[in-house]
Parts: sequence; structure tokens; C-alpha cells
Amino acid sequence: MQYRRHYHQGASYFLTVNLADRSGDLLIKHVNVLRNAFKIVKQKHPFHIDAIVILPDHLHMLCTMPSDDADFSKRIKLIKYYFSHSIAKTERISKSRQKKGERGIWQRRFWEHCIRDEMDYRTHIDYTHMNPVKHGYVERVQD
Repeated sequence: MQYRRHYHQGASYFLTVNLADRSGDLLIKHVNVLRNAFKIVKQKHPFHIDAIVILPDHLHMLCTMPSDDADFSKRIKLIKYYFSHSIAKTERISKSRQKKGERGIWQRRFWEHCIRDEMDYRTHIDYTHMNPVKHGYVERVQD
């Protein structure tokens, strides 16, 4: 059975994107490259970032799509592309990825959750803010 994503114009989504190597730190090591990837994508395909946290091996983002657009998948794909295209090829690349001409930086898929209501929105904002505490990078959300 194929996974089906739910696309709703103007909706808010909670997205999680992971590196393939969860022990890596590319996202903070190259955070300026990641910022630039976001900037390029937002210029070409606007969306609003309501909350974001970038950790060494993954990121969480709560974003809102434009009222006439729902294609968050395109945005994630392009962010991954611009980031990957801008850093040196030092990662291990599996044979299956080599056959497809892929890099080995990102997990192929990402997690998405369409926000249902204001409580769901607040819960995911709080989760985003608490994530660095959960992973032990800071002691308090304020940090």
C-alpha cells in the first residue's frame, strides 16, 4: 500500500526532516547553507515558517502554505536539493542510491502532519520549542 499525503491549500503542517546518518551534524555544521536553501525555496515557492528548530541531524518545522497552494512536498524536496548541491560529497552512498544518482545525505522520506485546530497548532509549537531540551542540547527552552 502506498502512503498518501494530505494536501490542503492554506493549511499549516508540522514537518520533520532527518539526515540519513542520524549520528551526523551536517545541519548545524552547514547551517548557513541550510538557511540559504530555505531562502531560495521561499523566494520561488512562498510559505510561512511559524516555528522551526534545526538540530544536528534533523529539523522540525511548523509552516503554513499559501491560500492557493498545498505542495509542501515540493518545498521539502527543493530544500534538500539546494542544501545537498551546496556541500561537498563526503557521505557514504548506498548502492541503491548510487543507481538512482542520489546523494546519501537525507532520509528519503519525511514526516508530515496537517494541523487540525488551534490546540494541535499550539501542541506542535511547544514540541518544536522543547525538542532541543529533549535531546539534551540546552537545559531550558529559553536557551
